[in-house]
Amino acid sequence: MISTITKAHVLTWLEEVKDPEIPVLSLVDLGVITEITFNDDVLHIEMTPTFTGCPALDIMKEEILAVVHRHGIEKAEITVTYKSPWSSDKISEKGRVALKKFGLAPPASSVFISDLDILEHVPCPRCEGINTELKNAFGPTLCRSIHYCLDCREAFEQFKPL
Repeated sequence: MISTITKAHVLTWLEEVKDPEIPVLSLVDLGVITEITFNDDVLHIEMTPTFTGCPALDIMKEEILAVVHRHGIEKAEITVTYKSPWSSDKISEKGRVALKKFGLAPPASSVFISDLDILEHVPCPRCEGINTELKNAFGPTLCRSIHYCLDCREAFEQFKPL
């Protein structure tokens, strides 16, 4: 059976696995699934978490295994790797749209952060205004910061660029 399954099949299945902290974003759209290979009758999946020490890592691995088992794969191994670090540029366009609809400002693409000033005027996901200010670089999770929009007077979070 595994000989008829392609990487594209597995990626489609993994669309079902959502980030536990951002349930509108699949692990595929988040860009943490970095490699899918087949060796004999074993499916090998490599993933790179967004941050070292991500507290949701075990949950993500369990959900990946549950999904591939539901699709008939009996033997699967998940390896967490840091050989190619994750960056926010790996978030798909579909993922960026999902973040915005969820109320999280998506990270800017291809941004090198050398100063927190670059995080100061993040576009508000509600009104699109850039009259915003960084309230706290440390949000509820390692991957988010807290901002305030001075136009619509709403607080919002940003998925940090990395």
